[in-house]
Amino acid sequence: MHFTRMGVYEDSEVPIIVRGEGCYVYDEHGKRYLDGLSALYCVNIGHGRAELGQVAAKQAEELGFYTNWSYAHPRSIELAARIAELAPGELNRVFFTSGGSEAVESAWKLAKAYHAARGEPARYKLISRRLAYHGTSMGALTATGVPALRAPFEPLTPGGNHVPNTNSYRWSEDRDPLWAADAIEEAILFEGPKTVAAVILEPVQNSGGCFVPQDGYFQRVREICDRHGVLLVSDEVICAFGRLGHWFGALRYGYQPDIITVAKGLTSGYAPLGAMIASDRLMEPFLEAGASFLHGFTFAGHPVSCAVALANLDVFEGERILQHVQATEQTFRTALEGLYDLPIVGNVRGAGFFYGIELVKDKETRASFDDEESERLLRGFLSGALFEAGLICRADDRGDPVIQLSPPLICGQEEIDFIASTLRDVLTEAWRRM
Repeated sequence: MHFTRMGVYEDSEVPIIVRGEGCYVYDEHGKRYLDGLSALYCVNIGHGRAELGQVAAKQAEELGFYTNWSYAHPRSIELAARIAELAPGELNRVFFTSGGSEAVESAWKLAKAYHAARGEPARYKLISRRLAYHGTSMGALTATGVPALRAPFEPLTPGGNHVPNTNSYRWSEDRDPLWAADAIEEAILFEGPKTVAAVILEPVQNSGGCFVPQDGYFQRVREICDRHGVLLVSDEVICAFGRLGHWFGALRYGYQPDIITVAKGLTSGYAPLGAMIASDRLMEPFLEAGASFLHGFTFAGHPVSCAVALANLDVFEGERILQHVQATEQTFRTALEGLYDLPIVGNVRGAGFFYGIELVKDKETRASFDDEESERLLRGFLSGALFEAGLICRADDRGDPVIQLSPPLICGQEEIDFIASTLRDVLTEAWRRM
């Protein structure tokens, strides 16, 4: 199993999820769980959508697979056009992948190839943020800013540089709210502007616990990138397709990227598919006679996955999923902020249906748990207790200890109330034990 301490199952059974319906999943014993993580930030329209399975079956019957290498097929053409319609500005070129890491990998390769085609082959470096997670393939892992994930696989692809993130909960009160944006310019100048290809940022940073941007952050970053001829990549593998109440996080926060990377919610997890969405100008060098973007994946733009994605977007539009998130997110936030009376809850942050709760051992000083305490708190108690209570979410310490919530976008008051009450009970017991 991926990212799993396999040894823990020597004396306990592996949780086997056999069925899903709406916001809930069921294990092999018939026990029901609220899927507070949308499987892995994926199942945005909820589980058990038979219509998506029917679309997949119909497509497999018509054309199960054909490659996008020198060919095209109707579903990938239709889906690319629809994504281009939704994407901001002139992001009209869609390069399909099988998932998120591949989308990030493709974005970095395109940035390097684009600069090289324009006579600047020295531009190969990538700037990302500390604690940010951008994937596990070797290029994407270089962008990832989580030391524990990187260390076992070093040396990594050269060219990565990491700057501070936007976790203002850990900032001094007198700090300039845009200092983290300005740190990107400092990194570009330090590396040498003519060597930097791109900056890659999530609209809301997942790893570390849903760090939101300060007002004006992305506008400042856009100015910095433009000043130095650097491309801006918005990594929206999690944030796109409704997670923040908009088609793309860039639309929510009002900035124009050169590239957007997506996956997960594009099909609501019903089939594997990702994409890199690029501006028209980035494709121009590759439209010239004899030119080619020498990159691709066998199953990228798979006909069945594209058909599922199109059906998924139909559900979004037909059931007004984005409008539901926008109308409900304050209710969700208010329910989580209601936990502030618990001594262990230090900070609630996030947007849309994407929240992190940072846990502390002293609210006044914001003192965090040390490594041993965090291990005991998260893995020794919280993860198991929340699951036992019927709530699937993430208890994580890539950074300070947090609980992350990312439920299906169809959640309503009943699910929100269950999340809040379950967290209250389990966190109260966690504090007593600690």
